[in-house]
Amino acid sequence: MSPSSAASPRHWFVTGSYGQLGRALMARLRAQGVDASGCDLDELDIADADAVAARLLELPRPLVWLNAAAFTHVDRCEREPEAARRANARAPRVLAEACAATDARLVHVSTDYVFPGDADRPYTEDDPPGPRSVYGETKLAGECAVLAASDAFLVVRTSWVFGAGRNFIVAVLDQAAKRRSGEAEGPLRVVDDQRGRPTYAVDLAEGMVRLAERGARGIVHVTNSGIATWWDLARFALDHAGYRDIEIERIATSDLTTDAVRPAWSVLDISRAASHGVAPRSWQDAAAAYLDSDHSPLAGSQESPNV
Repeated sequence: MSPSSAASPRHWFVTGSYGQLGRALMARLRAQGVDASGCDLDELDIADADAVAARLLELPRPLVWLNAAAFTHVDRCEREPEAARRANARAPRVLAEACAATDARLVHVSTDYVFPGDADRPYTEDDPPGPRSVYGETKLAGECAVLAASDAFLVVRTSWVFGAGRNFIVAVLDQAAKRRSGEAEGPLRVVDDQRGRPTYAVDLAEGMVRLAERGARGIVHVTNSGIATWWDLARFALDHAGYRDIEIERIATSDLTTDAVRPAWSVLDISRAASHGVAPRSWQDAAAAYLDSDHSPLAGSQESPNV
């Protein structure tokens, strides 16, 4: 790594800046008062080497490029594998090679889906991957390409992200509101046999920026602490939002028909992040902070999706 790339960043650039994580990254950087800009996929195709090269020439140095862009709809990835490969494998490779060639630092986001989900302890960064879905396979290919391009680059794996925009908590509260109003009937049905670490996009963004500032490289897992099932997260959100009367039926993953295989165990070991000074709060505290925030679905600031 050259001296210029090891220096304090003069500029931060975020791809996927309109997504849950991208919005949180931009807010975090602006709050810090640093020079930052970003774009979404309709503004820059990061699988296009010429487009990426042209944008890199425009950006100040030293530069940190934070890539929060991905094709994350796991069932659509199964149905549209070529689109998934382009977004999750080719784009990170193009971006990593271009950043390496121009002395820019790269921080790329990956996922718990790179693991098979059959462990009985938290997955460490050094555990062998074994994805069981197109989404997981393409994300693994992307992180491998990033790490192959430069040993100075950082891959941050995370899981179960929620934040400003469409997410699991928004969907749950939407369905609760429909039952409260009489528009829908019966209990909610939520999976209770998948376990992972819910992660607030705001805390993930904070962790990514801190890791980049401290020169972390390789792979680091960043999530909120604690373990939950989707049922646990749904119940917490409903109770915090004033829907204690709404019943949730516990169901098994096998009760659902999905295109992609879901890992039963998505718990990531986060001790390496802690060694870098990144120790996010519990998922319960994070979910409460999200629900009390200005970008919470309770604040009426976003469209609620249907389940």
